[in-house]
Amino acid sequence: MHPMVKPALRRAWRERDRVQFGVTPAHAVVLGPVDPATGCLLALLDGTRGLELLREEGRKLDLPDGHVDALVAELEKAGVLDDPAGHGSAVDALRKRDGALDRLRPDLASLSTVHPEPGGALERLAARRSMRVQVRGAGRVGAAVAAVLSASGVGRVDVLDGGCTEPWDVAPGGLPEEAVGERRDVAARRLVRRVATGAPPRAGGEAGLSLVIVAPRDGFDAYVPDPGAAAEWIATGTPHLYAGVVEGTGVVGPLVLPGGSACAGCLALRRADRDPGWPRMVAQWRSGRRSTAVACDLGLATAVAGLAAAHALSYLDGGLPTATGTRWEASLPLLDWRAARIPPHAECGCGAAGNSAGGKTGGERASGVGAQHATMAG
Repeated sequence: MHPMVKPALRRAWRERDRVQFGVTPAHAVVLGPVDPATGCLLALLDGTRGLELLREEGRKLDLPDGHVDALVAELEKAGVLDDPAGHGSAVDALRKRDGALDRLRPDLASLSTVHPEPGGALERLAARRSMRVQVRGAGRVGAAVAAVLSASGVGRVDVLDGGCTEPWDVAPGGLPEEAVGERRDVAARRLVRRVATGAPPRAGGEAGLSLVIVAPRDGFDAYVPDPGAAAEWIATGTPHLYAGVVEGTGVVGPLVLPGGSACAGCLALRRADRDPGWPRMVAQWRSGRRSTAVACDLGLATAVAGLAAAHALSYLDGGLPTATGTRWEASLPLLDWRAARIPPHAECGCGAAGNSAGGKTGGERASGVGAQHATMAG
């Protein structure tokens, strides 16, 4: 191991003998008391020295035997240390892909603040390449989500949609203007390839889906998801996430873990419980197809796409984001994001009511770094 204080965590001295790593409460760690010699040693934890060389530097600073090892152990326990060397075949493969790691360094730094163990961020970033995500919809939301996932290192991003690209499908980060008149799925797949951090992995057979993202061009089908359309995913245990814009409201979620969190059927049943007239109205809304462009504010669509992609990546990296069994909504013009919890419905056949994962937090699936306080005296 070549210990390195995580570069993503800014360092500042709170007082003369206490140092804080990180700015935000979610990731800040305070170390203290720290004597001047230990403070000098902290500056040497930059990933260029192994433990033996660090012990030698500690002796030069007149630090007692065992002090370096104790400091490294304390920092590792607090989630402050990283190991730039990394390990594993997936990590080695990532390093061999020309330019891929350089493009993903900001993502790597961000992951290091979430996953405390040394080398954990690099391992998760490398693992993304083996994952396959399907995005259903190539409009202002879906195309942008697909592009973000591909650019974030997800190895295979499939985009499904029909028809040809219309002028109103064009969006920054999504389908370009030159795609107008071209088949939407073809244009979206070209976008995914263009922004990818390398060629997709060679498939040894058809890889299973890690996640399906339902981002229809008409956000109504994300706001009122059809339980029938999700039946196959429920049957096969395929996680799926809804995202879209309907009228002036953006929605992200729920993230459905079949058998563990509320699904489209649960959502429909609960809405009908509150409003008996709702199913009748839904049937009317579904009965006709719009031939014109639907309402979809570009700024709101971009925000929805970014939030949906972030929740998807959190899940793919081993977390359990708050969209699990929950829908996030924001409406124009105030854009006040609110979370609406969706408990599983006892009458839904998905089985989640008896085995809900939706009540857990992300830390219960993959531990994150919270505010911690360590002590280290010279």
